[in-house]
This record gives sequence, structure tokens and C-alpha cells, in this order.
Amino acid sequence: MKKMLITLVTAALLALGSANASEQTAPKSIIHVVTVSWKAGTTPEQIKAALDGVQGLPAAYKGITRVWTKTVKAQGGKANAIVMEFADEAAFKGYTDSDAQKEWYKVYQPIREQSTTFDITN
Repeated sequence: MKKMLITLVTAALLALGSANASEQTAPKSIIHVVTVSWKAGTTPEQIKAALDGVQGLPAAYKGITRVWTKTVKAQGGKANAIVMEFADEAAFKGYTDSDAQKEWYKVYQPIREQSTTFDITN
């Protein structure tokens, strides 16, 4: 009986630990992934300016916590991938039409041929 009780208590503690670990590894941030192809005639300098603009977004908009702009591999005719991490859903929603987005779009939209976005969270 004592062994059974110890086994049940141990199993319960392990289950709680697993649930807690799952909560710790499942952030509430939103990852915004953009794959983009550039218009014909876009120069490397223009692309660099657009990607540098992404790098400046966390300073311009407090809801963006991190960005990634170095594309290791792109598929489906896209040239680059851009990733922005938003602190939470409110930050993500607030970014649309924000001054930071409008400023970045001045550099990005004139050279963007096509883009596809994926917004991911837990």
C-alpha cells in the first residue's frame, strides 16, 4: 500500500512537472513570418535598406521583441524570409497601421513583388 501511494504521488508530481514545462516552452508571443520576392530591377542596396528597416523595428515599435532577416533557405520562388516576434496578440494587432509599419513600408512596398505571411502562436 505504501509503495502504491508513493508511486501515485510520484506520477502526479511528474505530470505536474510536465504540464509546467509545457507552459514554460509555449510562449504567448506571435511570430510573423513573411516570405518575399522582389520586383524585377530591385537593386541589392534597396533590398539591404528594406532588411535594415526590419532590424530597426524593435526600436521603433515596442511590441516587436526580436527580428530575423538572414535567409538561410527560401523556397517557392521567394528570395527572402523576414521574421518578427511580437510580445503578444495586442502588440501584433497594434502594429497594423502604426507609425513604425508605415515608415518601414516606405522602403519595403515599392520593391516588393509578392509576399506571403504566416502568423504563428501557441
